[in-house]
Amino acid sequence: MIPDGQGTARRAGSWGELLGKKHAPAAFVLAAGVALYATNAYLTASLLPTAVAEIGGERYYAWTMTAFLISSVLSVTSVGALVGAWGPRNAYLAALALFGAGTLVCAVSQSMAEMLLGRSVQGIGGGLLSGLGYATMRSALPERLWAYASGLVSAMWGLGTFLGPAAGGLFAQAHAWRGAFLVLLAVTSLTAAVTPFAFRRSPRAQRPRGLPSLFSLSLLVGAELAASVASAAPSRLGLWLALVAAATLVTGFFWADSRAKHGVLPPVAYARGSTLPWAYLVIGALTAGTSVEIFIPLFGQRLGGLSPVAAGFFGALFALGWTLGEFPSVPVVGPRRVRAILVAGPLVTAAALVLAGSLRLSCDRALFGASVLVAGMGVGIAWPHLAVLVMRSAEDPDEGARGSGHLRRAVGRGDLRRRARGIAREPGRNGERNRCALALLRDRPDRADRVLRRPARPSPADLNSEF
Repeated sequence: MIPDGQGTARRAGSWGELLGKKHAPAAFVLAAGVALYATNAYLTASLLPTAVAEIGGERYYAWTMTAFLISSVLSVTSVGALVGAWGPRNAYLAALALFGAGTLVCAVSQSMAEMLLGRSVQGIGGGLLSGLGYATMRSALPERLWAYASGLVSAMWGLGTFLGPAAGGLFAQAHAWRGAFLVLLAVTSLTAAVTPFAFRRSPRAQRPRGLPSLFSLSLLVGAELAASVASAAPSRLGLWLALVAAATLVTGFFWADSRAKHGVLPPVAYARGSTLPWAYLVIGALTAGTSVEIFIPLFGQRLGGLSPVAAGFFGALFALGWTLGEFPSVPVVGPRRVRAILVAGPLVTAAALVLAGSLRLSCDRALFGASVLVAGMGVGIAWPHLAVLVMRSAEDPDEGARGSGHLRRAVGRGDLRRRARGIAREPGRNGERNRCALALLRDRPDRADRVLRRPARPSPADLNSEF
């Protein structure tokens, strides 16, 4: 039992409870969806050198990841609306169907254009799968299991980034890169077959959230395209112009998204005093660190003279470190300890990547591998707590941190609670107003709005009944 901050004790979660009979189906689906997404991303990274040698298009090597990421961004922003309209079971089945279709296109590709098409469709399904894992976690599991579920999902990223490069390297060395996509398709089909048993009932949300602003999405996609153009720029001037354009579009995205009715990011992310911007900043820094591992198999083969299998395992070291770092970190509780972990994680990753970048892969392979491993550990120790931090800022269980609405944007959390307590203490208030005050006190502006619209009916016992 651990204190909940209000003088009472709440039950502590455990791995046994998460993986027990009651929660195992939900845990499996959450983990499998993210594992497919992660495995595919890094499997493709290991296969691409061999695939490009067969189908051509080396100039557009980076676009295979760009197409995947852009379509993932576009689809992940619609997760809340999809779950609200179809429910978690049907949403998962739709995502798996799209992911499987894209995987099949990649398996039969005869040109880079066909590969990019398959990667785009894969990205749509993969983005939905990665978003569904977090969107349904908050509603499917009790809060005491959130850190453990986040750790499990993060472990799937680690598992995927370990299996992806390793398996991809094996298939590439056997010159059977198409077979790797077919194996991935078989696993996708198996997951789809299990999904109906994990979500036997698929309730619909009463008020699904609208789709994000098209203008905001356009700016975000434009920034990604500009960054991709920079990677293929023929001159240094073109490189810098593309990077400046990308930075400008990102700035414009934040400006437009903060004013949109339905933004890509939740409204509370732009509220004064919110912790979400800092959480997103750390997530962005860690994600930037993880992106370097995509190129490790290519660098290993081209610069280090490694075989596809060996280069794939070098890429997998980052994932192994991720997994090794997160499991001892998940049970850590206490604000100070968690804060220390959130600070230490990015610092460890940054230092390890700087060391790895200063080494010569052809001469310092052992030290290079150790640096990549430690960089992954920095991500692993911080990631589960970042996910919990985001979910605890949430009001909408499907989207995370979107339901706090205009009241939380208008006033800070401390001022909101002081006002609520003042209303509760005023004499002569009726039961409806007291419930409104307590709803505000608990950061429930949606309930407060409903209460304020009701006709007042005095009831002296109402306030006491709320405790």
